Amino acid sequence: MASTNVRIGQQALAVLDVALRVPCIFIIDAIFNSYHDPGTGWAGTAGRVLIRVFGILVSSVVLVLSQKALFKFYTLFFAVMLGAVAVMINYYATSHIDFYSAYYKAALGFRLLPRNGPTLWLGMAVVQLLFGLGYVVLLNVQSTFAALVFLDIMIPLWGLIIELPVDVRQLVAVASGFVLALNTAACLLLKLKWFYYSCRYVYLLLRHMYRIYGVQLLLEDTWKRIRFPDVLRVFWLTRMTAQAVILVYVVKVVRHESGQQATLTWDVCWDLFSNLIISGCDSTLTVLGMSAVISSMAHYLGLSILAFIGSTEEEDKRLGFVAPVLFFILALQTGLSGLDPEERLVRLSRNMCLLLTAILHFIHGMTDPVLMSLSASHVLSVRRHLPVLLVSLALFVLPVALSYALWHHYALNTWLFAVTAFCVELCLKVVVSLTVYTLFMVDGYHNVLWERLDDYVYYVRSTGNVIEFIFGVIMFGNGAYTMMFESGSKIRACMMCLHAYFNIYLQARNGWKTFINRRTAVKKINSLPEVKGSQLDDIEDVCAICYQEFATSARITPCHHYFHALCLRKWLYIQDTCPMCHQKVYIEDEARDRAAFSNNNGYADPGGDPDEFAAPGRAEGAAAAAGGADPDNELLEDNDSIEYDEDEWGTLNGGTPIEEDYINDDTDSNGLVEVYGVSAYTKWVERL
Repeated sequence: MASTNVRIGQQALAVLDVALRVPCIFIIDAIFNSYHDPGTGWAGTAGRVLIRVFGILVSSVVLVLSQKALFKFYTLFFAVMLGAVAVMINYYATSHIDFYSAYYKAALGFRLLPRNGPTLWLGMAVVQLLFGLGYVVLLNVQSTFAALVFLDIMIPLWGLIIELPVDVRQLVAVASGFVLALNTAACLLLKLKWFYYSCRYVYLLLRHMYRIYGVQLLLEDTWKRIRFPDVLRVFWLTRMTAQAVILVYVVKVVRHESGQQATLTWDVCWDLFSNLIISGCDSTLTVLGMSAVISSMAHYLGLSILAFIGSTEEEDKRLGFVAPVLFFILALQTGLSGLDPEERLVRLSRNMCLLLTAILHFIHGMTDPVLMSLSASHVLSVRRHLPVLLVSLALFVLPVALSYALWHHYALNTWLFAVTAFCVELCLKVVVSLTVYTLFMVDGYHNVLWERLDDYVYYVRSTGNVIEFIFGVIMFGNGAYTMMFESGSKIRACMMCLHAYFNIYLQARNGWKTFINRRTAVKKINSLPEVKGSQLDDIEDVCAICYQEFATSARITPCHHYFHALCLRKWLYIQDTCPMCHQKVYIEDEARDRAAFSNNNGYADPGGDPDEFAAPGRAEGAAAAAGGADPDNELLEDNDSIEYDEDEWGTLNGGTPIEEDYINDDTDSNGLVEVYGVSAYTKWVERL
């Protein structure tokens, strides 16, 4: 129960912390959107500039205050506001209210007004006492001075009751306000020491973080500490709600005055929604607020899809970060907040279409690993496969429907071409993923090893990658045309450079590297000697990769280990070392001639170079290195061991076990699935 109360208290403080920072965003947004009249002269312009700079500076400082300092600031602020309201009420009451006139009208039988004498006096007294109490409590005034504050606030009401002249009552109200202002100034001066040390503490803390962690981590810490996304989200939703209430009220009043029905039709609702959306991105801060709202929506959408398809990858939970960043970049790139209202609505709808295609691409990146893992896991449950397949089907249908709708409502332009290209690329990715998924599922249903599986997977993925590369080049040309002839900007130029590097250059380099690696692997396999016929009977061993016997032929590595040619070729796609001992597979001929003959349980040539040896099996080598057994006895008793000299054995025995080196290699499970297929991958996992 206590922990629940503590958690509720913390959540309440967090909500209050966000709510108290939102007015700062409203003030900054109002200052930036305020109208500037250039005809007032340089003095008026300089004064307005100074006021704007001061307002922005104060609002920014309050925005980044710590929670304790923020609460303290608002405590003093509300105390000052209560005092100012009390003074204004006293001045208004003494200037515009005739106490005895209202009382006599009530006594002589006229209509009993709500503002009759006794009711008015009691009401004002209660209100002023409440304001005085709040003022005293918030400023933490001592008891003696608190009584004087109450007396000072109530004196103008006494002048109203005893029917002093209007000029005298106004003078008493002004004097009361002046005394209260002096008391407020004295209290704030006493707090000035606290304010100085608080500012100094914040400055020293920021300087320390800047020197230790740098600007990036300092900004990230401030971003999280003040909950800036939540502040922007509350700011945007509050602004939209207030504008919606005002617009609905104005529309109803206009329709009522024109004799129309007060109910809102669909056309009127659409106009209201369009005006709200247009005003929701009319400045940089409102665009940031809309980005924060999109972030929240995308985050929960990503979590829902992950829960639906059964994925637990942490990297797939970044949709709430990717979507708002992309939306904000598109807004800056197109100058969204600076456009005319009608143009802004059109541009916003286009940006939303591009953002939707990007979100669909990200969702495909979430579903593709799940598809591959299910196809390799031998899980035949329909409940596990059906959600992922449904999401994949939706990822294929939605781009087609979007492209169809856009082509029927808009003429061909650079924007429509870009959206269509992204949709076609997404459909191609889905087809490639489903094709590879089908190949792995077919391989899983067969007990024999499908020798050509990795080739088919490579052909399918390579075809998809080549088409994606072509689309990337086309999109680069489309962006260049847009920048030169439609809407060029520095941000667009930077984005094109990033696109050219990541989506064109790196993709081409990685694809070419994969092609060279496969061709080199085939060349290495063909250069290795082959054992056939009766020589296979002398091996008396199995392939160390697939654990199957050598039926027709085997390939011999320079370290004299035997493998199937197909198995070794698949292994060489991943890394250029022997699966048994991690020696280089492709070495010079003279080094190969000096190596001794052995089987997969290999031994070293006693007369050779001690650095040239055949490695043991991984489990035995790791056990020997970890156990610290006598190396001489191990050589005599276990034929799977290796001959080392004393210095070399001490180095290996004190170093990292071979098993850990092997696990740390760049051979992840997804790569093994694609290279070896389902059956061999399962055996490989069992072997590890």
